[in-house]
Amino acid sequence: MAAYIGRRLRKGAATTAVAAVVVAALSASGAPGAQGVTDSASGSQTSDSAPGPDDGDHSATGDSPYYTELPPLKSPTVPPTIGDPISRGGSEAGIPATVLDAYKQAEASMRQSQPECNLPWELLAAIGKVESGHARGGRVDGNGTTTTPILGPVLDGNGFANISDTDNGAFDGDATHDRAVGPMQFIPSTWGEGGPTGNGWGADANGDGKRDPNNIYDATLAAGRYLCAGGRDLSAADELRAAILSYNRSTEYVNTVLSWLEYYRKGSHEIPDGTGTLPEDRSDRTPDRTPSPASETPRPGSSAPDRPGTRPGAGSTQDPERPGSGPGTSPGPSVPGGSPSPGPTTPPTKPPGSGGPTTPPTTPPTTPPTKPPTSPPTTTPTPTDTVARLENAGAATITATAGESFPRPVKVRAETSAGDPVAKVRVRFTVVGDTDTAFPGGESVATVVTDSAGVATAPALLAGEKAGDFTVRAVVVGRAVAAAEVKATVTARQADALVRVGDKELVCSPGGEFADAVVLKATRKGAAAGRVAATATLVKAAADPAVNDKGPHFKDADGKPVRELTALVTDKDGVLQLPKLHADETTGTFLLRVTTTGGATLTVELKVTAPPAT
Repeated sequence: MAAYIGRRLRKGAATTAVAAVVVAALSASGAPGAQGVTDSASGSQTSDSAPGPDDGDHSATGDSPYYTELPPLKSPTVPPTIGDPISRGGSEAGIPATVLDAYKQAEASMRQSQPECNLPWELLAAIGKVESGHARGGRVDGNGTTTTPILGPVLDGNGFANISDTDNGAFDGDATHDRAVGPMQFIPSTWGEGGPTGNGWGADANGDGKRDPNNIYDATLAAGRYLCAGGRDLSAADELRAAILSYNRSTEYVNTVLSWLEYYRKGSHEIPDGTGTLPEDRSDRTPDRTPSPASETPRPGSSAPDRPGTRPGAGSTQDPERPGSGPGTSPGPSVPGGSPSPGPTTPPTKPPGSGGPTTPPTTPPTTPPTKPPTSPPTTTPTPTDTVARLENAGAATITATAGESFPRPVKVRAETSAGDPVAKVRVRFTVVGDTDTAFPGGESVATVVTDSAGVATAPALLAGEKAGDFTVRAVVVGRAVAAAEVKATVTARQADALVRVGDKELVCSPGGEFADAVVLKATRKGAAAGRVAATATLVKAAADPAVNDKGPHFKDADGKPVRELTALVTDKDGVLQLPKLHADETTGTFLLRVTTTGGATLTVELKVTAPPAT
């Protein structure tokens, strides 16, 4: 199926210059450029226009229309986000808080499941910008689901691809043809064949038991999985280009996404949900063509289009969520029925010589048209807007042994300036520091909604193998208030008991090798203590822990005597088998002492005796 490619509508030379600079920079740096893909003028294709990773005959979006604005030429300036007000302006570098959180969580998830992909969250942001303007400027609810569905045009072959229904209308409400759905614009057949329970690229990233393409967390993780399909490494320019091309097979699309990718890599910041700028120019709009009915098909029972940014004009329907939208009107006062109101009139003067007195012309006073007083629009503050501080609602410090769950979860409480709890606020917990401790699934970031008491409880932390201190930081998503922090410590795995496996006497002749290896087992609270560090030392005496300089010994790789071994570790069952022991020419009874982390100690006797005389 040939990709549908629209021509971009540009607003003046400045935007065109941006496109030229970006493409030139990408070409010079070896990044994916504009060669070897579909030519928008001729419609010819080359080998780069390959099907997506689902091996079907369409891309993730069904090559649906997309937004074509390029980022500003000037690099973004990132304002501080903690302790200072969040920017509420129209900066293109601003990304709605929940949407930005979803992009970063998806990157963290892919870093755990497919680290070789090297997926940057900025790529997801670039695609989200081009596909839906970051979910229509961050119009999502507390769970990250769009407040109204975002649907692409009906893919019925009328200026677009022709894709028959694959989900029985479960996702897009159309049981005849498919439509791209949600903030990342997946077509149902790519999201999951057979509806919400079918197989496909759809994901449940927020753990609510549903794979919802209208949820920014689910859709963003699904996009990450799709882009990383086939073992791609997105740090390689050609594989990055192939991934974007699989999402929407168009040269224009690839270059637009790459432009936003480079822009967001230079800096970005979060802004409140619902305040993001809405794009206007779309790939199915050209100077000589108005959008086709298929590209702006309203949802059943609604006259509003499903995709934002319809250009004002006669007969066009505006996005109901865009400020100032509505049919065009003519300037000037009007009267009922649409006829123009009459202007002021002047009665005719009496002609000279008519025999009567001459009356100077008079003009009746006119009253300027009155307008009803306008009051500034009022907005109802969201729960997030009322948060004044984030307080620690649990322990200030937490400790766990490596490999075990922390016994107490991290809790914080969102409060108003009066100290009242704030429910239904998203709180993002982040593990900060040099540690491999993580939330379930190996994630370093988790987002939780506060309960009726204003408390957000982080998922249980699982201590990693790296001992040391780190911090769990909590912030309110979409609100610049000081973070709440909890200090955490991971201690090394420990054993409280150490026993020898077997009771056979360990005896050797001078200059010989002990026939039996020393095998030990470590336990903690009666259970096997796996992966516990241990040290084995040949000591001088029971009361003298100094290393003995004669008698039994281990050997290093060069065959030289070694009488102390460090960095030993028990296996998963708590068992530790020491290397073979050797004896020099000194006879007598010697001591081998083994000590584990946690203080478990065991001393084993070794005897070196001369063979009996014959």
